Amino acid sequence: MNFDKLVHQPTRLQLFAHLYAHGETSFNDLKTALDVTEGNLSSHLGRMEDAGAVEVTKEFVDKKPRTTYRLSDEGRGLFEEHVQTLEALLDGLDT
Repeated sequence: MNFDKLVHQPTRLQLFAHLYAHGETSFNDLKTALDVTEGNLSSHLGRMEDAGAVEVTKEFVDKKPRTTYRLSDEGRGLFEEHVQTLEALLDGLDT
């Protein structure tokens, strides 16, 4: 069984799961929800963006910059495939 390393890495798996469940989420909300440093979060989100797994929106709200992230269709598919792989692994344990 092969796991996609983009999704399987623990912090990114949390990111995929959070964005899958909650949809578009701000950088600060992700940082709080996952309890990670800004640098760590930024690095993982950058890797996901480079892979086409997340879409990034940058805007100003009340003259303050705000960056939000959401899974792309490709990112949703990667996460769903990962979940299916985990479920198949669990099903294989029932023998």
